[in-house]
Amino acid sequence: MILYGVLVFTSVLIDQVIKGWTVSNIELYETVFSNPVLSLTHIRNSGAAWSILEGKMWFFTVVTLIALIILPYLLFKYRNETKWLTIGLSLIIGGTIGNFIDRVRLGYVVDMFQVEFFHFPIFNFADVSLVVGVMCIFVYVLFFDEKERRI
Repeated sequence: MILYGVLVFTSVLIDQVIKGWTVSNIELYETVFSNPVLSLTHIRNSGAAWSILEGKMWFFTVVTLIALIILPYLLFKYRNETKWLTIGLSLIIGGTIGNFIDRVRLGYVVDMFQVEFFHFPIFNFADVSLVVGVMCIFVYVLFFDEKERRI
């Protein structure tokens, strides 16, 4: 379990360091380090991807608090399952905490990574942790969860 706690902590730490650097070094709405693949653009997002549910702080607070009760329980319950599931849950918890810190502290989430070769919302490291965590769980469900295959 310590390994998963370290993974959660590291994910939150990296997210908050990158966000702090962004706020300190890039003006709001300024774009730096632009190339055909990725650029850094400092924005504030009070919603989800594509600013969906913008300004609905109560919604994100309730959903996050519910997730932060359920996800650690699942991590503890399935701690002896394959690493795909436990690492996935740890990354999702870390990403959830990273964005929750911003929402509580600032009232919005600091985003900075912009994919240049197709229209995609600007995102942050917490979002990367969430997506990679979900992908790990998909791998677990598709290839390792024997209970699902018996149905």
